[in-house]
Amino acid sequence: MTSETVGETTGETIAVAADHAGFELKNQLKDRLLGAGHAVLDLGTHGPESVDYPDYGSAMAEALGAGRASRGVLVCGTGIGISIAANRHSGVRAAVCHDVTTAKLARQHNDANVLALGARVIGPETALQCLDVFLATPFDSGERHSRRIAKLG
Repeated sequence: MTSETVGETTGETIAVAADHAGFELKNQLKDRLLGAGHAVLDLGTHGPESVDYPDYGSAMAEALGAGRASRGVLVCGTGIGISIAANRHSGVRAAVCHDVTTAKLARQHNDANVLALGARVIGPETALQCLDVFLATPFDSGERHSRRIAKLG
């Protein structure tokens, strides 16, 4: 598994990773990030051949933990498996989102640092909208949300 950082950044570095089911959508999301001025750390997969999603969820967690990226985007068939794999690691708050409302609330209420999407359950336009909202929405760091996030470890 190889990774590469691309893009001249005026924004933050965002890591992207996907299994084979999410490969094409990952590339569309990567293009959107680059167009918005972000550097992109592409953790793979780099082709449509079958791979194991836990490897890419773990790679995302490692990249965030090492400070190589500030946030991430994961894609698999449903978003569920790859988010479970990433969430096994301390400091990762990966949220499966299906629309702009879940993407917004994942940031506002849960301070999610990883957006997980399902390439087989949402279309590319919805995925791009989720990405835009996820990146633009700040965490509502009020007492009740901060208290709950602190309990996650």
